[in-house]
Order: sequence, then C-alpha cells, then structure tokens
Amino acid sequence: MTARPTVAVLDYGSGNLRSVVRAVERAGAEVDLTADRGTVLAADGLVVPGVGAFAACMAGLRAVHGPELIGRRLAGGRPVLGICVGMQVLFARGVEHGVASDGCDEWPGVVERLQAPVVPHMGWNTLEVPDGSSLFAGVEQERFYFVHSYGVREWELVTNDRTRAPLVTWAEHGGDRFVAAVENGPLSATQFHPEKSGDAGAALLRNWVGSLRPSPVAASLGSSS
Repeated sequence: MTARPTVAVLDYGSGNLRSVVRAVERAGAEVDLTADRGTVLAADGLVVPGVGAFAACMAGLRAVHGPELIGRRLAGGRPVLGICVGMQVLFARGVEHGVASDGCDEWPGVVERLQAPVVPHMGWNTLEVPDGSSLFAGVEQERFYFVHSYGVREWELVTNDRTRAPLVTWAEHGGDRFVAAVENGPLSATQFHPEKSGDAGAALLRNWVGSLRPSPVAASLGSSS
C-alpha cells in the first residue's frame, strides 16, 4: 500500500487552520498542524493558510521563522501552497490603509485594496485559468469561494523566457481584475479558499496532494541547522 504524502500546515496564529487541516486530510495527505522546524522542512508539502490583515499575518509568520522556512523549502524544490492571505504574503509588499508592509518577496508585486464598487469580494466566482494548469486539472470551468478585500492587481514577474514562466490564473470582481492563483514550480497559491469551495476545491487540493513526491533529502533538510 502506498504511503500517504505528508503535509505540514504552518501554525502561526492565523485563523481557519482546522478547516484547512481537515480539507487536506480528505485530499489524501497525512497532516500535521505545526510550526516545528524539522517537521515543516521534512514534510512532502507545506500549506501556508492565512486570514485577516497582511501585516498581522507577516508578524505571525516571522514569529515562527515562516519566511525562512518557506524559502528553504523552495530552494530545495519542496512544494509550498499558500491560501488567501497565505498567498498574499508571498508577494513583496502589502499596502493597507496607506501603510506598506514587507512580505516574503517570493514574487514581486503589491497586495492592495480592490478597486471595485463593493468590497469585500465575498462569494463564488469563476476564473480565467491558463492552458496547462495542473492545479486546476478537471475544474477549470468551476467556481471557487472568495472572501477578501485586497489582492494583487498586476503581475510583475518577467522571466524573458530565461526560466519557465509561472501560470497565473485571474478573476474579476466589480470590474477589477486580480490574481486568483499562481503555479510557479514548487510554489503554488490561491487567493480563494479551496477548503470552502465544495467539490471543486476538494478536487484542486487532491491535484496538489497528488503531485507531492517524497524526497530523499527531506530528512537531511529537517535535521540540518
């Protein structure tokens, strides 16, 4: 019998963690809710959830060395999935009420308030999924559940064909277009909540969990200083 992939859900004080844990478990993974360095680095996959304010989430992440752990995993090609504000903090900066906060800077770009007549954007929405998406395989035409007032309204990373360009999924609310998901090698993220998105969200999480592969370097990553 094939062992289930191991996934760490990063515990840094953000809300909604238990529902993420249950959803990833249902997707076929063995899940630890943890901030333990060794567990986070050794897991086959890491999920970074997040709800609330950008600056508060970054403060919580820094308290458990989250940016470093995310960076070390990605340097080793180890998968990471950000959800909602857990996606936003992967960008360079967030601006809330005129105050800028530094993010993890895995991607260039600014998280800013949506320019729509009604904010927050709350409810189900369709997506503009690019060809070749693995994350959305089989659910490209489905709707997903959003709850947010801020987003990335311009994709700034330019590869000039030197590396494979990320797959960027877009959505629109009130005439304002924003990044809804990104697939960039080992780093993936969704602005929407797959754990609240019914069958479509469950399928997306199964796609991600199904892509995880045990790595022979996981143990050494987890035990190294």
